[in-house]
Amino acid sequence: MILLAGCAVDAPDEPAAIDHQVTPSGRDRFEHAFAGTNGRTCASCHILGDHGILRPDRVAALPASDPLFNPIDADDPSATAPTYLHLQHGLVRITLPLPATMDVLDLEGNVITNAARTVEVWRGVPTIENVAITAPYQLDGRIANLRDQAQAAISGHSQGPIVANAALDSIARFERTTFSSPRAEFVALLTAAGVDPDDIPIPEKHMPLSASAKRGRDLFERACAACHGTATTNTIADRTVHDALFFQLRPDGTVIYDSVDGVPTPRLTPHPHDEFLNIGFGLLSGYGQLGILPMANADVALPQYRFRFYRDATRTTQVVDLPPIPRDADGNVVAPPNATTQVDANGAPIVGPSLAPQWFSTDPGRALITGDPLDFDAFDIPQLRGIGHTAPYFHDNSHATLHDVVDSYSRFILPFLPTLGFPLQYQEPNSPFFESLSLAQKADLIAFLDVL
Repeated sequence: MILLAGCAVDAPDEPAAIDHQVTPSGRDRFEHAFAGTNGRTCASCHILGDHGILRPDRVAALPASDPLFNPIDADDPSATAPTYLHLQHGLVRITLPLPATMDVLDLEGNVITNAARTVEVWRGVPTIENVAITAPYQLDGRIANLRDQAQAAISGHSQGPIVANAALDSIARFERTTFSSPRAEFVALLTAAGVDPDDIPIPEKHMPLSASAKRGRDLFERACAACHGTATTNTIADRTVHDALFFQLRPDGTVIYDSVDGVPTPRLTPHPHDEFLNIGFGLLSGYGQLGILPMANADVALPQYRFRFYRDATRTTQVVDLPPIPRDADGNVVAPPNATTQVDANGAPIVGPSLAPQWFSTDPGRALITGDPLDFDAFDIPQLRGIGHTAPYFHDNSHATLHDVVDSYSRFILPFLPTLGFPLQYQEPNSPFFESLSLAQKADLIAFLDVL
């Protein structure tokens, strides 16, 4: 027996007395299709030789006959000759039920929820490495355990039947033994043993690092560990940073601002017991669609959603529409791609919860699970171990490299978290952006992330 994922479980290999040709191991089940499926396996998307992700270049190299190219993930499943541009970007279609407290709107504010009350989004494939320390699962945390995650994948992506729990459990046991490094396994074992995350030694504090990576580690502690804290790298360690990202909204979706010492300041609202954050990457995804910012997925069409949130499942009392259609101080609609933030008569920005003009959401994230407008465009805080091997990044594969990730944090994330102390203060030659991190700091941070 070994301790993993908070409980004692059998070791990943079946007992020696069992014939593996009769009772497949967890890895066998992971890599081979179940009867009654479309031929896809867990490994069709979570490719073990690629650190358990679906790399775009790997998809591009597959023959057209590969089971991965199934109409359920075609750009248009009803097309006579399906194309797979989304899949070639490492994106798979996710169909989710719409919460009873939500409706889909068009860009004019009309309810257009489909009869099935479902929503489709396109998401990247998370790595299976280090899943022993990353529950709950999926980018929106909708699945509590690996058994249910495996069955959901078999049902949804492989179009297969309900599988016996013993087979699902063997897959889960295999996945819990898949790590990006011995350091990640060390952290997982202590976590499973019940050690408080704050008490788990951070291995990188004691391992040999280059001078650049050491500087990057120190910078990580100051700039990143507030949300990617402790040895698990997915613990929100600074609740003040968390709490500073939930805003009180008007029914039209705009943030309420108060004057604090003469400075317009967004009015905060409590959202305790929550580990999902909207830090603006849904906004950036939409800007890529509009051609405002270069994004790695900008050449594929992502959904353009607006939502109405209601008080309860009767859907009779509106709470808020998100995102709010950008308007100027006179109430006139500001058409895309004009991304200039408008202000009201008091000088307060006229913005929604992403704190910038946003015409639509390509994926509302956690809100599709909870029906809570405070979860709009929010996703989980991912663990970062092995991140140097799992490009592309974010829920929609919008960032192709770690350089892209760090650039976006430096330009669009850190400046909006003033308690961290990284104001806009640098500008690279020939760049239109002011940044929170210097070119040297970004290089050091990437050097550390590459070895994390």
